[in-house]
Amino acid sequence: MSAHSTRPTPVATAVGRPGPGTGPAGPATTAFTTAHSTATTVRGTTGHGTATAAGPAAYRRLGQVLPALRVRCAPPRSGRGWLAGADLVARPAALRELISHDARQGLARYGRPLRPDVAAGIGLHRFVWPVALLFTLPWFLERRVPLLAPGDIALRRRTGELTVRPGAFLCLPDDPAAPGAAVLPAAVLPAAVLPATAPPPPGARTVPDEAALAAGLRSALADFLTPVLDAFRPEVRRGPRTLWAMATDAVVEGLWYAGGLLGEEERARTELAALFAPGVSGASGPTGPRAARPAPECAPFTPGAGFTAPASGGSERSDRCRASCCLVYTARAEAMCAGCPRVTRG
Repeated sequence: MSAHSTRPTPVATAVGRPGPGTGPAGPATTAFTTAHSTATTVRGTTGHGTATAAGPAAYRRLGQVLPALRVRCAPPRSGRGWLAGADLVARPAALRELISHDARQGLARYGRPLRPDVAAGIGLHRFVWPVALLFTLPWFLERRVPLLAPGDIALRRRTGELTVRPGAFLCLPDDPAAPGAAVLPAAVLPAAVLPATAPPPPGARTVPDEAALAAGLRSALADFLTPVLDAFRPEVRRGPRTLWAMATDAVVEGLWYAGGLLGEEERARTELAALFAPGVSGASGPTGPRAARPAPECAPFTPGAGFTAPASGGSERSDRCRASCCLVYTARAEAMCAGCPRVTRG
């Protein structure tokens, strides 16, 4: 059973060294146990880190309940074990070094080499899992969505550190940082706030409502992850649909886990289910047998967050059916995750 496919608990597990009863692709953190109190996370009671940035307050909250994953607001770093996001997507050698880290851990854990594509898939998960929290946690705690590019972040896997360079962000009209100018129409949100040629300048971008903010979060994540998945694709050896399913799993599992540590597991489940709801756009279009199937509103992410009815205490059944399979069972047959679609949909 994998740590990322089980109900969140206050005990996190190690990078590549999940705790007892867990599988290989658990949270990208170092082993620790911490007591935590129920967190009040409704926007307006937690406070925003500053009036001009998204994330600092949320990242501090994360550090209080998950000290092994440390996020600092700073320019990206390189050298001494740091991997800059820009290098990951631009230098194949940097990507291969990240994957080799997981290949070495897999050999130590299972006593046999991981298939190269399996090591790459685990490396992708362990990159996206913590990095996605840079987007989802400010949305969850502050109702702000950072607009980040790979060049804005760096990580050091060995120590569980991340740096992020805050810049532009989306917010709601009642946010203290909301500019007094016009609100961005939801219909033009992705193009308006995420230009393809350059990152938006620093500052707040106001969107009209919660639905538009959720759409902005999906767009921001998709913009960030597209070059990351393109870089991983030759190593993972799977198509775009599977890669986006893997990304969806990492995004959902990261915030679900963090929400559990914050005492907000049920709210995290509810909001993630709504974020990736399988509704479709263009439903009033052609409906004949040859009609093109309308894309889900959450595309390119896999529709549905995959949550099931909560398992009873002590049950080995997962509370979530994953959208993808990590293939770790190829190294050890009994290591298959409880939430694996090969089990839950078999």
